[in-house]
Amino acid sequence: MQTLIVLDGGMGRELSRRGAPFQQPEWSALALMQKPSCVQDVHEDFIKSGAQVITTNSYALVPFHIGQERFQSQGPDLIKLSGQLAKQAVQNTKDDIDHKVKIAASIPPVFGSYRADLFKTKQAHLIAQPLIDGLAPYVDFWLFETQSTVQEPQTIFPLLPADGKERWVSFTLFDEEKTNVPKLRSGETVAFAITELLKLDVAAVLFNCSQPEVISQALEVAQNIITAQGLNVRTGAYANAFQPQKENAQANDEIDEIRADLGTQQYLEWAQKWRTMGASIIGGCCGIGPEYIKVLSTQLK
Repeated sequence: MQTLIVLDGGMGRELSRRGAPFQQPEWSALALMQKPSCVQDVHEDFIKSGAQVITTNSYALVPFHIGQERFQSQGPDLIKLSGQLAKQAVQNTKDDIDHKVKIAASIPPVFGSYRADLFKTKQAHLIAQPLIDGLAPYVDFWLFETQSTVQEPQTIFPLLPADGKERWVSFTLFDEEKTNVPKLRSGETVAFAITELLKLDVAAVLFNCSQPEVISQALEVAQNIITAQGLNVRTGAYANAFQPQKENAQANDEIDEIRADLGTQQYLEWAQKWRTMGASIIGGCCGIGPEYIKVLSTQLK
């Protein structure tokens, strides 16, 4: 079994919980614009809770969240700032922890979360390239998050620099608790998506921003395909604490409710299950705060 890597948790809902500037459609980008110190504080608290990887707060720095005009005028500076804050958080905490921390570049779904139907291959570079260029000086590897279709990483991977940094891809799934065939929100089966993704230079395959119940099914499929191909590719998971999202959900329609039945111990039980299934990268997404990461970092090891 590969050594465990503990990720951080969800930035947006943690900012909201602390009373930082937070609303739709800007989501976590609003605090970056109005009170960036709050973003750095969250990074530092995740590190102190045991996270070995923190993710840049660049997820909402796309026109889907901040609008086209603001993306063009402020986007490059905000993207750079998200990298700088993560870097500073690592620097500020280095004397308080006994583990090394790396920074993942959050490359979000460029046309909107859960909306594979909005993806435009020919226009993707107009949003993805500024993200890549702005984050490159500050990050240790690339993390494509909440991908609803395998077409998105296939399209954007060629834009990445030849910097030798690992490339991780994390898919989001239909929130159907009981299904024989786990699927991405595009309708593509997990088996198809993983098979196609493994044709790229990918170091890790993950699942995030979905119910922990469906992530377990998807992990099993991914692990079986990777094992069958004899590849040294990590698998991982970081679920959200949202109520199940409908098939036609759009991530910035409203601020979703947090489940009451997914406390730290319940989440730990899911993480333990993922670990026994072979997952070696585990953290949290929306609604999973530093207290969850602390439990994972102490109990899973």
